[in-house]
Amino acid sequence: MEGKFTVFEHMYRDAGNFKTAGRLLLSGQDANAEAAIRGCLEWSDQFVAEQIGVPALCNEHWESVGEDPSDLDHAFHEFVGLRDATKEDLTLTVWGLLELVVGRMQIAAGKWDVTLSPNCDL
Repeated sequence: MEGKFTVFEHMYRDAGNFKTAGRLLLSGQDANAEAAIRGCLEWSDQFVAEQIGVPALCNEHWESVGEDPSDLDHAFHEFVGLRDATKEDLTLTVWGLLELVVGRMQIAAGKWDVTLSPNCDL
C-alpha cells in the first residue's frame, strides 16, 4: 500500500473504568493533526463518536465485559492519540481521510451533542 497513513486510537471507558480500545486507519499524515484534535475535545480527551461519524465501540464493549448497557455507560468516547501506521496496521481497511476527521472534530468543538449517542439516556 503506497502513501502515508495514520492510526486514530480511541477507546470507550465506562464509569466503572472498564475499557474497550479501537483504532482506525486513516489516509494522510499531518504533524499538526493531533494538536488540532485535542483542541476540540471535551474535558481534554472526550468526544461523541456518532457526531463525527467514528464507529462507536459500545457494542464491542458490552460484549467484552459480558454485560448489557447499564448506568455505568455514557455518550463519550476517549481520544487516545494519532500515530504513524505500522506494517501491521496496513492490514486494516482504510476508514477515511485524516483531514476529514480533523475537520469533523473542528465543526463539533464546543458543541458536543450527547443526544446523538444511544447511550445519552442510560
